[in-house]
Amino acid sequence: MIGRGLISTKHVVLAHIIPTRRCNLACAYCNEYDDFSRPVPTEEMIRRIDRLAYLKTSIVTISGGEPLLHPEIEKIIQRIRHHGMIAGIITNGYLLTPKKIVSLNQAGLEHLQISIDNIQPDEVSRKSLKVLDRKLQYLRDFAEFAVNINSVIGGGIRNPEDAELITNRAVQLGFSSSLGIIHDSSGAVKPLNRREERVFHEIRNYGKHSYSRLNWFQHNLARGKPNDWRCRAGARYLYICENGLVHYCSQQRGYPGIPLEKYTFADMEREYFSKKACAPTCTVSCVQKVSVIDHWRDPQADPVDVTPHRSQEIRKVV
Repeated sequence: MIGRGLISTKHVVLAHIIPTRRCNLACAYCNEYDDFSRPVPTEEMIRRIDRLAYLKTSIVTISGGEPLLHPEIEKIIQRIRHHGMIAGIITNGYLLTPKKIVSLNQAGLEHLQISIDNIQPDEVSRKSLKVLDRKLQYLRDFAEFAVNINSVIGGGIRNPEDAELITNRAVQLGFSSSLGIIHDSSGAVKPLNRREERVFHEIRNYGKHSYSRLNWFQHNLARGKPNDWRCRAGARYLYICENGLVHYCSQQRGYPGIPLEKYTFADMEREYFSKKACAPTCTVSCVQKVSVIDHWRDPQADPVDVTPHRSQEIRKVV
């Protein structure tokens, strides 16, 4: 996938797709859920997956809301694998049972991520190790796909030291681990305080076990400093909401806001060369990691300046 991404910029590397906005939890820092939405019909999800295949997408990760609330999540995964795309899912883990894990195996799921926010549930988050440890043991015993446990700091998490214990438990169970600096409910991120920064540096020692390593994006965010990078959202990374619209990411819903069935390679080229005003303080690590593939090439311009003719001029410069 990385080799293909380096060779050509004319395809999507990673797409996040939402089969339902509804979630069974209500984490205080999250702005990506509701408690009432109906799941997207499976037939519509299949059409969207087919369109992502047309756009030559390499990886499709199913997110939410809580994606396991979709009654036919296995059929969606099967359709991703039918096209030869890598299939992943991000879940809160509450609905995982041995039977469900086996069904995900059979559907062809290749990776799963759970974010665990604390040891004991509180008013900020109920994604706690106390509640989810039995689910992690189920994954250890039954999962045939890769599992990553993401611990977090920031965003109002009360005890940042919990992230160390969560990381230790992930490693103990044989899973990969990662650490995220999370935003608050408005999508903003604040510099880490002294306690959080100490935990941040301590967990860096677990880098060899990490599925998504701590990188320079997080180092700057931890200090409240902006990052200088070329965000390729809308081109190399797509976020498709439950309404089937393409957005830059979960925190920039509404831009460009084009229906996926009408999204073209020309749209991808425009966004590839478009500078994103939100990039310096972005907390969306998956977009950052995908964009790193192209960080060394193709400078960007303000959106009003990006036309097919302007894109060709920029290409000539490099």
